Amino acid sequence: MIQQNDSRYGAAARNRLDATGDPSAEGAYAALETFYYALNHRDAAVLREDWSDHPLAQLNNPLGGILRGGDAIAELYGKIFDGPVRVEVTFGDIVEYLGEGHAVFAGRESGTYTGPDGLAVPLAIRTSRYFRYENGRWRQFHHHGSIDDPGALAAYQQAVSGRRTAG
Repeated sequence: MIQQNDSRYGAAARNRLDATGDPSAEGAYAALETFYYALNHRDAAVLREDWSDHPLAQLNNPLGGILRGGDAIAELYGKIFDGPVRVEVTFGDIVEYLGEGHAVFAGRESGTYTGPDGLAVPLAIRTSRYFRYENGRWRQFHHHGSIDDPGALAAYQQAVSGRRTAG
């Protein structure tokens, strides 16, 4: 089934790990919402539980490049959560692709990142997330995120890493 989803997942997202065992689309929605709970609340343990243990689970995003495996992905998010930058985003404008045992959610993340200086800088990221139902629950297997504006991308990477980027 392909359809538009008018939901938004942001700072008000809930930890719904307990509902990810539902094999229906409701379980996939719970896994998606749980990810945004973990991201916006800097909850590394919940984020790790949301991601698959599979060695080919993959993250492609502006901060991590391409990472494979749940542990490597969780390590990147742990560094972000423990770093000087606070990221808050809301996922919306969602189109969902649902099938038996799999779900893709594609849309836009909008929000801000705030550095040690206290200034909030806008973030706009094209995002897709792929979830699979296996071993009795939904887990995230793939994420792709892109920032269109090269200057905004460089500034975000510099803020999170603390290193100056080439350009």
